[in-house]
Amino acid sequence: MFTIGDFARHGRVTVRMLRHYDAIGLLRPAHVDPASGYRHYTAAQLTDLNRVIALKDLGFTLAQVRTILDDRVTAGELHGMLRLRRAELEAAAAAAAARLAQVEARLRTIESEGRMTTDEVVVKSIPAVRVAQLSGTAASYAPEHIGPVAGPLFAELCHRLDAAGVTPAGPGIAYYEDAPGGILVHAAMPVGPAAVPGLTVADLPAVRAATIVHRGPMDDVLPTAQALARWIDASGHRSAGYARELYLECPDDTAAWVTELQEPLG
Repeated sequence: MFTIGDFARHGRVTVRMLRHYDAIGLLRPAHVDPASGYRHYTAAQLTDLNRVIALKDLGFTLAQVRTILDDRVTAGELHGMLRLRRAELEAAAAAAAARLAQVEARLRTIESEGRMTTDEVVVKSIPAVRVAQLSGTAASYAPEHIGPVAGPLFAELCHRLDAAGVTPAGPGIAYYEDAPGGILVHAAMPVGPAAVPGLTVADLPAVRAATIVHRGPMDDVLPTAQALARWIDASGHRSAGYARELYLECPDDTAAWVTELQEPLG
């Protein structure tokens, strides 16, 4: 048998923790000296201790841990719980990273206020174009909601065009509409007069638009988009809807993307 100090050292826990587990009936010592009150544990109890720590680290309360241990959870069941918890933690970490990225994007927007030039804004006529498209709904117009919808739509659209043997007649276009409960995202590729089986074909009308070129990932589009909005307001124009996005260059490195924002004018 081990003293409580030795057992704590072998289990990589504190003596205080073992005393607490004893007090709540979660892990009783194998023997308590009736004269001194000293606790002693066996090596076999390391198995129970490992289960307690693993379950606690998975997010279970100590009361839940006691219930699970009473049911004699197996190593295989613990491994399944671990995989599930790992997936939950990874999802939470990804969500936190996405929120942090959006906060950083907003801060960059704030820092660029009054400093970002609008000299590159050009008003021009955008000709009508025939496109094949796929559509999906995003929760909002925020970049963190648009990206996860638009990306897979474009990937699937390109796959279907390739399978149909249709070569796009120009760069990809994203355009947006209001929809119940969110934003309707259209991922489109110009196809000219080509027939595209299995895909919706639409004719985007000609528009007069204020345009500006954004360089970099679309997650960082906010400063460019708001510079365009400030120019429209300062120039006495009126916005007539969501800006189209014309993806001029889309290499694997999103930092090298070149996108033209085309905001229709009323």
